[in-house]
Amino acid sequence: MVERAAAGRFIGVGLELGGKDPAYVRADASVDEAVEATIDGAFFNSGQSCCGVERIYVHEKVYDSFVTKAVALVKQYKLGRSDDPETTLGPMVRASAAEFVRSQIKEAVEQGAVAHIDPTEFPMNQDSSPYLAPQVLTNVNHNMRVMTEESFGPVVGIQKVASDEEAIALMNDSEFGLTASVFTADLDIGLSLGGRIHTGTFFINRCDYLDPALAWTGVKNSGRGCTLSKLGYESLTRPKSFHIKL
Repeated sequence: MVERAAAGRFIGVGLELGGKDPAYVRADASVDEAVEATIDGAFFNSGQSCCGVERIYVHEKVYDSFVTKAVALVKQYKLGRSDDPETTLGPMVRASAAEFVRSQIKEAVEQGAVAHIDPTEFPMNQDSSPYLAPQVLTNVNHNMRVMTEESFGPVVGIQKVASDEEAIALMNDSEFGLTASVFTADLDIGLSLGGRIHTGTFFINRCDYLDPALAWTGVKNSGRGCTLSKLGYESLTRPKSFHIKL
């Protein structure tokens, strides 16, 4: 629609669109650090972040430990009003957005996913309201909307993988490509994997982070164009050449 509105006006168009950002935890990663980073990346601002972590792939050697610690951390959140100092997880932007995520979760569970959080443990959670309890799902796969369709809410799916190859294939199995993260103790391998992931921004041992010096851009259906960095400024300016002979 934006492109059609710009057609015939001889102007450039830059778009930041959706995301379904993945994270991969390798067998050599620090599980504690990976849990802290990815869970914050998934639930920051109730998951309402363009570069929020929406799906996590964990190597089978550390999968059980990762899930146990991730669930324990999520259970510590307190759902409540944004003006309550005790709140660590606020409401979604509107009730319909929360209902959309509820429908993804319900459908995934009906397809065999395991929900690890009991919503009744979060008293503010109410149907037909923007207050939505966080949820961690396992036994998920890419036949489920929650692993392929942007959620933009407090839910994350965790899927077990057996190798780097499987993780990369799953990370790239998406119409989106905004950010992606790999957690590993081997930076060389991490960089190698990053070169193979179809994404605009790539993180090692962190996620959901901006650096004004680095270009912010997406691939595939995550958009076109660029913001931040020198490249971002250049995309919003017009070059002009001065040829001077003395």
